Amino acid sequence: MTNTLHRYGNEKSLHNDFIVFAIPCRGHNDQGAVPKLKRFLQLARKYKPVNLGDGSHGGIYRPSKELNPTAHWSRASDPDFDTVIEGVSDPTTVAAVFDNIEAVEGFVDELRKEDLGLSINISALIERAQECCEETGLARHSVEYSLGFMGRTDRLADRQVLELSTMCGHGMISFNFARKMIDWVREGRRTPEEACMYFSRFCSCGIFNPTRAREILEEARYGNS
Repeated sequence: MTNTLHRYGNEKSLHNDFIVFAIPCRGHNDQGAVPKLKRFLQLARKYKPVNLGDGSHGGIYRPSKELNPTAHWSRASDPDFDTVIEGVSDPTTVAAVFDNIEAVEGFVDELRKEDLGLSINISALIERAQECCEETGLARHSVEYSLGFMGRTDRLADRQVLELSTMCGHGMISFNFARKMIDWVREGRRTPEEACMYFSRFCSCGIFNPTRAREILEEARYGNS
């Protein structure tokens, strides 16, 4: 089970959304895993991920206790790859997010050659993940499907809110916050790029895809639903 399994969206929306994880198994290969996890992140950085994260400490965009609330809207939003890589201190889950399959294929091919001895998970559309495996000469070990939302789905938020909020699998991007950012983008109070940075800082493990979020907000800005 992965916290990216229930990303909401149609095939077009998810076509270029890829998350690659490295996960040690407690009691089996967690001893000595820290340098391997750092190596995973270092390799990922070469392929220009749109997000990079350590499940225990956060991603390349993160909140700060040193700033007051009013600074949230105007602070610098430069990605901090070094802090993520250097901050891995214990066996944990690390992840890299990409917005194009060529980068994923290059990264996974390097992982195959490195043979880190960790479980590697590609979270994406099944066909796209399979395409990546075939291109790099790997046989897929297993697959997990999301069956979607069931029950009183009429009580769910609208499509664009769901697409944004479910990109944080730990529920750190609330429906109300997603609605607020959509409204502000429509009103011209924030650009899609600014709103994406706000979203990314709330995602505590760094698996939010700001490229996909920008496309969703651009669509919302012009009244498409």
